[in-house]
Amino acid sequence: MASVQHLPSIHQTCFLNKVGLQKPVVAATFSSSKRRRASFLIRAEQTESPRADVTGRRQTLVLGTIGTCVSLFNPTSAAFAAESKKAGYMGVTDKKDGYEFLYPFGWQEVSVEGLDKVVKDVIEPLESASVTLIATTKQDIRDLGPPKEIAEALINKVLSPPSEKTKLIDATEREVDGKAYYTLEFVAQAPNYTRHALAAICIGNGKFYTFTTGANQRRWEKMKDKLHTVVDSFKIFEIQEGAILPPSMN
Repeated sequence: MASVQHLPSIHQTCFLNKVGLQKPVVAATFSSSKRRRASFLIRAEQTESPRADVTGRRQTLVLGTIGTCVSLFNPTSAAFAAESKKAGYMGVTDKKDGYEFLYPFGWQEVSVEGLDKVVKDVIEPLESASVTLIATTKQDIRDLGPPKEIAEALINKVLSPPSEKTKLIDATEREVDGKAYYTLEFVAQAPNYTRHALAAICIGNGKFYTFTTGANQRRWEKMKDKLHTVVDSFKIFEIQEGAILPPSMN
């Protein structure tokens, strides 16, 4: 079992090397503290005040071959679509990268470089969901370590920048269709807002999947049931070799 105590911060080509993750499908690099920093929590979308954007940090994103990925999200099976509509959620599926999830009606897809998929509320920018992918040779999330150990490393080094104070609330393991998932709950405190977040992580198809959702702490009690539904809906499935892609992908 790999130790996460050596889990590095995000650098120029890849991160999580020490726990078996290899060159990412999407990776990110960041410049010095006087330049604007982006994190996997959609930093540009989270500010509630124009002042929050004046941090003097600049993001530099290193992209893999994802240019066509964001256009591949379509409703999956009729049952999945019907269930999501009935419950007040939209269902999306990425057949190329092998995952699906639900998000509340009213959220809209936005394009954020370095993230495979982002949907967010247009009025409350901290209410969002995003997916990132990283190539790995591991076969199971449990190969990296227990939930709490992995959660601490992720929220401190990947899911939040060093300038934010983070607190892990819970880290649990669940199994869906024989696949192990870790579900994390944490709070990230910035100077002008606090975000209460949930994340689901798992490994499959040669990828490390990170699915994150959350809301402003002041709206947590109102949104928590919906956000738990969102994070629990995230599932991965085996990518079918030779699957027929939509005409735009051929």
